[in-house]
Amino acid sequence: MMLLALAVAPGFAICLFIYLMDKYDREPTGLLIKSFLLGMGCVALPLLIQGLAVTMGLRENDGTLPGTAAFAYGVVGVSEELAKFLVLYLFAYPKKAFNEPLDGIVYAVMIGMGFATLENIAYVGKYGFGTGVARMFLSVPAHATFAILMGYYVGMAKFTRDRSSILLFQGLLIAIFFHGTFDFFLFLGNNIFLMGASVITLIFAVRLSIKAIRKDKALSKKLYEQHFFEDEQG
Repeated sequence: MMLLALAVAPGFAICLFIYLMDKYDREPTGLLIKSFLLGMGCVALPLLIQGLAVTMGLRENDGTLPGTAAFAYGVVGVSEELAKFLVLYLFAYPKKAFNEPLDGIVYAVMIGMGFATLENIAYVGKYGFGTGVARMFLSVPAHATFAILMGYYVGMAKFTRDRSSILLFQGLLIAIFFHGTFDFFLFLGNNIFLMGASVITLIFAVRLSIKAIRKDKALSKKLYEQHFFEDEQG
């Protein structure tokens, strides 16, 4: 029971933080729960793709930089971020409740934390307490930053019709880039220097995520002060 709590607590905590941050026009709880559950469900797609990649001879670390990069970016990064992007775009994006750019971040994080929580349960169940503590400070926050950056661009895309396709692609691409870079250094080997490179990647992504949240929060406040959400409900 303690291991299960350790596995689910980080994702739930981040979801709660994002929910409380969205104070001017909170999303329907039902949609947030569905987004989280769909995030858990979409794990199936990357599992399938990564399983096929392994049968084709691709591995986390095949002893070469190009091979490791191909797996980190082209297999793990693409499959996992594409799965989350599809849920965000096909489920949350069309919803009427998705009525401001900040909502892109909110729904993306719910989906990302659903994904990360199920992944965390599997890792902690297999490798134990130490892995759970490490992932609490590394992997789960990393998934959150990937989601925030993707959601920021998806949020802009919905309200910038003439550039929506480009912005959607940018959102997916930046999530793949940071996910792939974070994993690339971890896949290369288990030493303090490579771990440090992954942490630096995460710190950089966190800084960009904070900027994205601040921009969308400021816009949300402005819309609130202009009674935009009241007009929407009316």
